[in-house]
Amino acid sequence: MKLAEERHINADPATVWAAVLNAEVLRACVPGCESLTGNPTDGFEAVVVQKVGPVKARFTGVVTLSDIVEGHSLRITGEGKGGVAGFAKGGAYVTMEPEGDGTKLTYDVDASVGGKIAQLGSRIIDGFAKNLAEEFFNRFQTAIEGPAEEPAAEPEAETVAADGAEEAPKKGWFRRLIG
Repeated sequence: MKLAEERHINADPATVWAAVLNAEVLRACVPGCESLTGNPTDGFEAVVVQKVGPVKARFTGVVTLSDIVEGHSLRITGEGKGGVAGFAKGGAYVTMEPEGDGTKLTYDVDASVGGKIAQLGSRIIDGFAKNLAEEFFNRFQTAIEGPAEEPAAEPEAETVAADGAEEAPKKGWFRRLIG
């Protein structure tokens, strides 16, 4: 399965780059991730639970970062084994470049599966993989930017800090962490 997409993230490239290398961000963004440990230099170990059609499995595997061009691009490669369910492996080449007041993030994903999961058929697998990639990058964008803005609140519903001053709009949790 191959997939290529791009999206605009309302954060500077340095913030986006820092998020891509942060284990906590990656753990929060990978759907079904139970644990993710490690670092960008040595790689990460992950445990992910996924349900593909009627097959549910706990995958244990490794994620490595390579082809790193500091602040601009990298390749994320992962491989997981799900016992009798089979295996999944794939990767994404991710690039970041300034675009207006934010960052254009482009990703090119390639994934494959084997074992019992592969017997489900390419339409189910391709749809699942596309949804998984989309959910990961939606979560990644939300971690940096914060949730999508809701319609304007009524004036009396404005948030006021303890000292009586209005609070600034909330940012994404990662941006608050580093900013």
